[in-house]
Amino acid sequence: MIIEKAEEILKESKLCDRCLGRAFGLLGKGDNYIRGKSIRLVLNMEREARGEVSFQEPQECELCKNVFKKTEYLARLCYDKVSELELEFESFLVGSRVPKEIADKERELIERFGLKYAEPINRELNREIGKILELILQKPVNKSNPDVVFIVEPYQEKVELQIKPLYVYGRYRKLVRGIPQTPLRGFKESVASIICKPFSKATKGKCIFHGAGREDVDVRMLGNGRPFVVEVKRPIKRHIDLEKIAEEINKSGKVEVLGLRFITKEEAENVLTSNHKKEYEAIVYVEEGISEEEVEKVVKTLEGATINQRTPRRVLGRRADLVRVRKVHKAEGELIDEKHFKLRLITDGGLYIKELVSGDNGRTSPSVSEILGKKAWCEKLDVLNILDEQ
Repeated sequence: MIIEKAEEILKESKLCDRCLGRAFGLLGKGDNYIRGKSIRLVLNMEREARGEVSFQEPQECELCKNVFKKTEYLARLCYDKVSELELEFESFLVGSRVPKEIADKERELIERFGLKYAEPINRELNREIGKILELILQKPVNKSNPDVVFIVEPYQEKVELQIKPLYVYGRYRKLVRGIPQTPLRGFKESVASIICKPFSKATKGKCIFHGAGREDVDVRMLGNGRPFVVEVKRPIKRHIDLEKIAEEINKSGKVEVLGLRFITKEEAENVLTSNHKKEYEAIVYVEEGISEEEVEKVVKTLEGATINQRTPRRVLGRRADLVRVRKVHKAEGELIDEKHFKLRLITDGGLYIKELVSGDNGRTSPSVSEILGKKAWCEKLDVLNILDEQ
């Protein structure tokens, strides 16, 4: 069957031994070159026995154009690419792009002769270049999660690198007011810029900050800190000292990071999509005055309350205008003076606390203003803790 099919192919196409072997490459294990050479040998013996002309391997293959003679050179191009960058990585994979005319020629050959066990040319190229790279790099191929992928254009003799991003988990405390979480016009720095600067310096990559939620510019983030993920795209250096990076960030005196550790992309997505309860402390101002009895009334009404909150007017440009239903799980209050009281709350994530106090002209109900029948607003607000337990 194989010999007969090979004879049909070689009557019409001048293929090298490797391409001939690859036409049957998925039938078994082994090297396509050896397979093709063996098929040609057996076929020629049969043809000679019948007094027919044998099929010699052509000087140039009609299909691959002898590209496999360049595999060592292509592997060296890959090696030079990472050496020049001084790229740190533990594993790799090879991919390739072949010209359309080569791919079309191969597809036409497969369809014409019904070669259902043919192996694609780029698959063999990837494997052969990978074998050589494993030897010269002394690093393994990793098909599922490589640190770097070499994208080889064998006919143009070019190499492109696809470098796996780094993901680092941590929690941050914002110790001062007046700093946005991410860069904002009018502010020289942000939580993101303070955290990303040492990461960019250490990895020589592009650092992107992802926070699990955010607090306002004038709100501190205290306690156990807000979860965040630093994503580093195209890191040149992967072996970085997270303790030293934390020390550098913490020297700012404005932002402090805790528990830095490497995580996977899947873990990063889980961190950023989880919705956590939060503990807040607000200093509430009531211009008409406030008594202990009224503080107690606020606490009793809010404890366990379901809050219907229409998107606050101050964020309408960034958020869809809809009503969100959130719960206050716990409330405590303490009178400070005749016009101020302290309100401590544990709420569902996504509840806007400033509007819970002010009422936002009736867009949040119930609110402190609604409960008191007096105008109230939040003078200061701190996030005390992000609670992981749901």
